[in-house]
Amino acid sequence: MKRVINLFVLAAVLVAPALALVGCNTMEGVGRDVERAGEWTQEKAK
Repeated sequence: MKRVINLFVLAAVLVAPALALVGCNTMEGVGRDVERAGEWTQEKAK
């Protein structure tokens, strides 16, 4: 049982940084999309 817990903890430690990197890239992409939409709206309002 202890071996299963150790493997689970090891998997979590290895997967967590990968998920964080993927999340950052996704949020960066969303930020760019929102910024472009805002710029488009400003251009149309002129």
